[in-house]
Amino acid sequence: MRIHREGTASLFFLLIALFVIGWFVAYFGPVGIYTLAIIGVILFIFLLQFFRNPARKISNPDENKVFAPADGKIVVIEKTFEPEYFKDERLQVSIFMSPLNVHVNRCSISGNVDYYKYHPGKYLVAWHPKSSSENERTTTVINGENGPVLFRQIAGALARRIVNYLRAGDLVFQGEEMGFIKLGSRMDIFLPLDANVEVSIGQMVKGNLDVIASFK
Repeated sequence: MRIHREGTASLFFLLIALFVIGWFVAYFGPVGIYTLAIIGVILFIFLLQFFRNPARKISNPDENKVFAPADGKIVVIEKTFEPEYFKDERLQVSIFMSPLNVHVNRCSISGNVDYYKYHPGKYLVAWHPKSSSENERTTTVINGENGPVLFRQIAGALARRIVNYLRAGDLVFQGEEMGFIKLGSRMDIFLPLDANVEVSIGQMVKGNLDVIASFK
């Protein structure tokens, strides 16, 4: 299992903490060392799977397709007004990432990064209607062969750190890593109105493997 670099420090400090707590409990604590060991192993395995980074290379890149930028469940497909960058109506597709999903975010299309901005904010649950405008988030616009597409990483009630590796002016390629969000979170994608959405509400998708939309 490949572990994402964002998890290296967390896993290291967890191991140290578990060792120290285990030593203390073994000598002074009322909790059995075996019970503590089981709890520690479960917690460590949970973090290991959370920070997993499966190798997923797009076998047939296609700029007429928009690949899923994240693993998770499709929770929104609707026409909506996008106020930050486009300031007009777009097709919004949203992917909710539970703590059990892979949390690596990937570039759905190739192109130039025309816009990037980080927004501090609240930590409402990721499926809350106002989370896309009030939660901590980043907005990234990639301008590809078929025009610009906006990607918004949104923190959830548990996600307290959004990582985005892109900045305005970067040239990116379909399938490359965009960033990482720790614990539950959401990714919103804003597409042109004439894009063909190829997913449905409730569908589970995987980054770099499933196509969420195509351009006409």
